[in-house]
Amino acid sequence: MKKFFAKHVTFWTDRNILYHMAISIVLLVISLFLTYIATRYTNNHSGYVVSDILLDSLPVINVGFIFFQGAFIFLLLLLGLGVYEPKYIPFTMEASALFFLVRSIFMVMTHLSPPSIEYYNYVQHEHHVAEILFTVSSGNDLFFSAHAGYPFLLGLIFWKVKYLRYFFLTCSLIGGIAVIIGHLHYSIDVFSAFFIAYGIFEISKWFFKKEYSLIANAV
Repeated sequence: MKKFFAKHVTFWTDRNILYHMAISIVLLVISLFLTYIATRYTNNHSGYVVSDILLDSLPVINVGFIFFQGAFIFLLLLLGLGVYEPKYIPFTMEASALFFLVRSIFMVMTHLSPPSIEYYNYVQHEHHVAEILFTVSSGNDLFFSAHAGYPFLLGLIFWKVKYLRYFFLTCSLIGGIAVIIGHLHYSIDVFSAFFIAYGIFEISKWFFKKEYSLIANAV
């Protein structure tokens, strides 16, 4: 316990770290606001439903719990992880900000409707947690899948911590499979998410070198 409090004291009394924390918070807030704007835009400019090589062959399965409650629990665990190991907070927040910024840009480029809008509306009304998540997400924010891409990004960030690496990669696979069998995303939204998330990770390492240096030697 003393070691836990000691690392927090060291972390939160470092002026340089506090400076980068302030930047991280600002960037994350801006990216989430832009995501909100992009979501509202996609709601007003949705296009048509298109065919999909996987979805056309798969029945619709109820994945509401994974999609909503699962995502909410995942975020709570991520917050707890930040409390346990604060040195990961600045880089994780900045990489997350870049992730949601890139996603908000991509969202407004292509206008498609969800593969199964009726089911999407069903799970939205069946799960109260959806009321929170739908402030930054809707059925029309398709490309690319955050349920697959964001856990994968975190897996790369926490790569050197083996149990966290496998945890986040597993969450990424579960999220990707869930949105496909639930017909909540097209296949391209999911499969592209892994490549885009990897690119965002590498760009974040280059943009936020000092913050990444806090975790680069983590074991």
